[in-house]
Amino acid sequence: MNSVSQRDSQKQSQLHKDLIEWRRYLHQNPELGLEEYNTQRFVMEKLTEMGVSNKPVTETGVVALIEGRTTGPTVAIRADMDALPIQDEKDVLYKSQIPGKGHMCGHDAHTAMLLGAARLLKENPPESGNVKLIFQPAEEGRFGADKMIKAGALEDPKVDSIVALHVQPTVPAGEATITEGITCAAADFFEVDIIGKGGHAAHPHQAVDPITITSEVISSLQQITSRQVDPLSPAVITIGQIHGGTADNVIPTSVRFGGTVRTMDVALREQMEEKMESVIKGITSAFGATYNLNYQYFFPSVVNDKRLVPLIEETAEEILGEGKMTHVKPSMGGEDFSFFTHRVPGLMFRLGVGNKAKGIEAPLHHSKFDLDEDALPLGSAMLARFANKYLLKQQRGK
Repeated sequence: MNSVSQRDSQKQSQLHKDLIEWRRYLHQNPELGLEEYNTQRFVMEKLTEMGVSNKPVTETGVVALIEGRTTGPTVAIRADMDALPIQDEKDVLYKSQIPGKGHMCGHDAHTAMLLGAARLLKENPPESGNVKLIFQPAEEGRFGADKMIKAGALEDPKVDSIVALHVQPTVPAGEATITEGITCAAADFFEVDIIGKGGHAAHPHQAVDPITITSEVISSLQQITSRQVDPLSPAVITIGQIHGGTADNVIPTSVRFGGTVRTMDVALREQMEEKMESVIKGITSAFGATYNLNYQYFFPSVVNDKRLVPLIEETAEEILGEGKMTHVKPSMGGEDFSFFTHRVPGLMFRLGVGNKAKGIEAPLHHSKFDLDEDALPLGSAMLARFANKYLLKQQRGK
């Protein structure tokens, strides 16, 4: 092995060690959305150590910039940083030290891999243009991407394109997946109060039972997707919680239930609230009850720009090897990276982190979620290589 190859090997080995260290520190110290003050401090310290200029954006976000040797377009790389309100039940040394909070969606790995990409890009900056690094808070339902955009994360310099990855435990480490066009569904949420008339369980005719009415409503809401929506237009209505009653022999006054709606078609998304309210109103009216519907529009769908797909495929072949990136169907899961892709051309791919031989197969948002840390340097390398390839392509296209 010549001295250059030896130095490269040593750098790769050191990066791998640092990625594991960074990821495990963040895993042990999870913070929920808009509470990522320690995570923000950690990220800014590491970037400063690398010599990468950075600044806080919003209360807990960070934006950094790596400038090329000459002026040109700007490509952004985004990583989310927040944890979930889930108890970490893994039996590992690096398990969460914060009761009731855990990085069960891999955002600790996303943050670590973007720090790794920052180091790679600092060591090998683009010839032309800039790479902007966006460390985003509050992806899990608290509109962190939207807040970062409103705070100017896509400006100064103006971002021309953006890329992100998400870890995927159902895909083996060393592989990746991509979807053209819509890759994640729009995710909206609702809460419904069914208001009846309380009474004694022995005399139901003297009451208006919100529990039985709620059961009719929930059953009928499922017929929206099966009978009112084009089967070729994916839609999901899921009831995730229901609360009502305090005693076995009492008919309560009201019942509350809530859930989520997932769609991929923009026109259908705009119709779902009206369709649901029509069902709820008809059933409650028929049984002498009333209702309140609180329907909240959360994330639009993530749209992968088809022009960027060949570039990530080339990147995967160079980093992972031939045939290691496959095309997959869209997911009905939601992701607030969508706010970025609705502002500039964007791309999100899935990086495999599963490893059955190591017992790493728990799904995302599971209390025992973990990942194969051998995938970390692959993610960093793919993000950095994609950014450099994008800028080089733009330079040659002038």
